[in-house]
Amino acid sequence: MRRRTVAAGTLLVLFVAGCSSTEPTTTPTPTPTPKPSVTPTRPTDSGTAIPVWANVLRQPVDGQHLVTQQHKYVVTRGSDEAGTTTITNRTSKRPVVRHIPATGFVAQSPVVIDDHWALIEDIRSDGPDPQITVIRYDLSTGKAAPPTGLPPVSEPEIGAYNGTFAYSSTDAKNRSCLIVADLATLKSRAVTCVDAPGYVADPVVSADTVTFSEITAPETARRCKRILSASLSNGTAKPVPAATNCIQWSGATIGGATVWSEVAAADPDQYQSKAYVRESGDSPARPLGVVVTDTILACGNWILWEVRSVSPTGEETYQIIRWRPGLAKPQRMYAAKPGVALTPMTCQDNTVYVEAAYLASTPTYTETISAAV
Repeated sequence: MRRRTVAAGTLLVLFVAGCSSTEPTTTPTPTPTPKPSVTPTRPTDSGTAIPVWANVLRQPVDGQHLVTQQHKYVVTRGSDEAGTTTITNRTSKRPVVRHIPATGFVAQSPVVIDDHWALIEDIRSDGPDPQITVIRYDLSTGKAAPPTGLPPVSEPEIGAYNGTFAYSSTDAKNRSCLIVADLATLKSRAVTCVDAPGYVADPVVSADTVTFSEITAPETARRCKRILSASLSNGTAKPVPAATNCIQWSGATIGGATVWSEVAAADPDQYQSKAYVRESGDSPARPLGVVVTDTILACGNWILWEVRSVSPTGEETYQIIRWRPGLAKPQRMYAAKPGVALTPMTCQDNTVYVEAAYLASTPTYTETISAAV
């Protein structure tokens, strides 16, 4: 599945059919994220108090949209057709990178970033010659160069946790391989490979683990999509046993615990899927209810996801839920107002970011909010 992004030509593929190609002439200046309140409500709740959410960036629907932010830089993407990406120094307010994809290419989220480097991906999916390109920028100079020595990217999905990222590549034997790489050094390793026509996809990186999908026998009745996880420290890939069948969709792992969702091709609502958790590889699967497909994310010591409910009048309401190993039940971390749509979340430096789209207001606008988890 192609991960839904705030990217070129459209704000949210779920919520907006199209946006203006007019780009603002000024660079937005997100406000610093205040420290959340961590005062426990009871002694036994230490570390589980719901953090304070901060407003980071408010923009018109056809304006700039936050991709990610860290303590030195903020990354935004325009609503122009190609998705021009701007990286701004938060102290000087000076743009250090303005990345415009080549003709026919579209910028793809996320942007992998640390204090010195940024990796930006462009894709060309239309026409007879689909391609994926990645460029690494030196943020001290603003100069760009191909990431020499890095295995080529073969699927658009890139999972990132600060300066560590994971993606799919095709090796000399025409196998699809999951690659884990370091942004600063460009050192990489292949976690596992799958013979064609199978492939790996949907990587989600946490502080200690990469979780990903392995698709076998695609385009056949024997098609199977399962979730695997591997430690970032040279761990081998191990499957996460499915709760009902082999059609697992995506998931995230932290501290040996995995949250994942399952949705089959025959299910009537592909947008939502049933989620489960295993606190260890041999523990039973516990149901977590219905989640928005492809929104499971690891951030800090937590795994987060989004849920959606629809009122009898058809009004949608979105919530953000979080859970961590050892917690008896998930917590509701955020509840959007009715009619306000949420993008999938991103995480940087143990802070989660999400964009809320106020599409029923006049004028319409989006607001990016953040919370340190």
